[in-house]
Amino acid sequence: MSRRALPSRRAIDNGSIPLASSLQQKSRSSPFLTIGLVLVVAFLVIGYTYTGSGYDSEKDALNRGEGISCTAEVQRAIPILKKVYGDSMQKVLHVGPETCSVVSMLLKEEETEAWGVEPYDLEDADSSCRNLVKKGIVRVADIKFPLPYRPKSFSVVIVSDSLDYLSPKYLNKTLPDLARVSADGLVIFAGYPGQQRAKVSELSKFGRPAKLRSYSWWIRYFIQTGLEENQSASKKFEQVANKRSYRPNCQVFHLNSHS
Repeated sequence: MSRRALPSRRAIDNGSIPLASSLQQKSRSSPFLTIGLVLVVAFLVIGYTYTGSGYDSEKDALNRGEGISCTAEVQRAIPILKKVYGDSMQKVLHVGPETCSVVSMLLKEEETEAWGVEPYDLEDADSSCRNLVKKGIVRVADIKFPLPYRPKSFSVVIVSDSLDYLSPKYLNKTLPDLARVSADGLVIFAGYPGQQRAKVSELSKFGRPAKLRSYSWWIRYFIQTGLEENQSASKKFEQVANKRSYRPNCQVFHLNSHS
């Protein structure tokens, strides 16, 4: 009878049995494999977070619930507006929430007078803003009704983050009134469709969700209400913006004042 050969004790001690060898290799490599997978996932997450710019970055911000502020966009655009309107930017009215921040920035410019209209409450205003209100530079007013200013009281009127919350019923009154108190032009900063605006907690302040209209809607509306686009200012704004690589996060419209 033939005997089956058994592995030698030396072979067993050296770990030369295939099954034992594979188990030992698996146990040694698994921690390294896990660490490698974790690093790969971490790099992918970091890459996804920081990839993209322009509209993609803006889209990510909206998904995170940060929203877009056209009033903040006004502050970014002030140097460009000064190039476009020149001396007309010496007497400016800003209409919109957080108007104190815009007025404060304008007042820092040389030979510039600025006023502001806050369409909503100022309960959370800081001491600087309350000081502007006390001086009569900033006032709270419901823009659904005529503004307490005489015709052509200001060279340029800038409005942001306000018209998006008005229904056409009130837009029919508010826009012509804004054009009435301006002498050299009305500049409108309005949100793009799809942008996130007021948070749910702020709806009581604005009264209604923002109605973000398309560019074509605004152009039709201007024509219907007899408001004319200031083509010269629009073209110059675009030229200066391109030269400075400025890309507005809001729609910007330049309208003529009422004659």
